[in-house]
Amino acid sequence: MSEMKLPATELRFSLALGTGMLIQAAVALIWAGAASERLNQLERRADSTAQVIERTARLEEQMYYMRSTLDRIDTRLQQITEDE
Repeated sequence: MSEMKLPATELRFSLALGTGMLIQAAVALIWAGAASERLNQLERRADSTAQVIERTARLEEQMYYMRSTLDRIDTRLQQITEDE
């Protein structure tokens, strides 16, 4: 059997095409890694945001009870000052 020899232009084209495909694959892997890291950061932010929201809700509830207590104290003080 005889070996087929590619002309120089076809060999260059094949090498260029192969190199281009390797470069595209490398860039795609780098891009996928960067996208994965961005998603991980967003997930971490979402977790911390959920904690902040929960804490804020608790503080709002405590403020509601404090206001109602202050309203009761204010009402009693007004009654006491009116009685005198």
